[in-house]
Amino acid sequence: MKNRFNSVYSVSRLTKTYPGKNRPANDEVSFCVQRGEIFGILGDNGAGKSTLVKQMANLLRPTRGGVYLNGRPVQEDPLLVPRYVGYMPQTARTLNSLTVSEALYFTSHLRGCDRQESKRERERLLRLWDLLDIRTELCSRLSGGQQRLLQLAAAMAGQPPILILDEPTNELSPQRRRHVWETLRAENSERGTTIIFITHDAIEAEKIIQQVGIMHKARLVALGKPSELKKQLDQQLRLELRFQPDSPPDLPSGLHPQKLSEDHWIVGLEQHQVEAALSGLDFSRIDDFQLQSATLEDLYLHYT
Repeated sequence: MKNRFNSVYSVSRLTKTYPGKNRPANDEVSFCVQRGEIFGILGDNGAGKSTLVKQMANLLRPTRGGVYLNGRPVQEDPLLVPRYVGYMPQTARTLNSLTVSEALYFTSHLRGCDRQESKRERERLLRLWDLLDIRTELCSRLSGGQQRLLQLAAAMAGQPPILILDEPTNELSPQRRRHVWETLRAENSERGTTIIFITHDAIEAEKIIQQVGIMHKARLVALGKPSELKKQLDQQLRLELRFQPDSPPDLPSGLHPQKLSEDHWIVGLEQHQVEAALSGLDFSRIDDFQLQSATLEDLYLHYT
């Protein structure tokens, strides 16, 4: 692991076991995040991702190990994380009694902006996240997608140098998800913002991730640049099949699908298997198919 004093964030042998639980939620997790990096954390439900970022945000105490921000333990100073980090949790109720406009103004003010700066920051974020039409709405009355956008805006209020985002595209339409990834990429490239985020959407997140950590059963099972990790799957192709749930296709002998849902399979193919696989499929039972090189999602499936 790289020297933690050269990293904006460093996690060292982090272990968290909740009271009454036999198994740890995080088990000896170690990694570093470099300044200005986009770091994605992938993992299935219960892998320990949210527990990890809560410890990074100093909202949970680890059982063992440490989290360091700019070389200092996050528990050393209760204002250390708020001074540098904008955190977006999976759910947030603290803003519910405020309007959208008030939430962004007061969050900016609490992050050190004076009154005029807070007003300018509020207007910037309302435009950036397309919230102008609901600026006077109470946060508690927003739809799930609107609340996600507001939480993203609140995390960015005051332009903190680091963002930690827990499932930022949950409950968003495809168009909104695309806007989130484009906005985060611009925030990183134009301001140098370090972005750490959890996602299940490996396909879309692949567009911006610079380093990825894959978690499985509380452990970090893979860490590195996606391009380097995918070299292990270099000769593999991805055949994606969609079909009617009551009529799955028969696959040629030796091929085993990864079943994402009742009507959606992914099949990993070596290059020499492609011709036999396609010729052996009954396309009358397939609604749609796609053949492409290995993706970040394939990498995730490979490790988990």
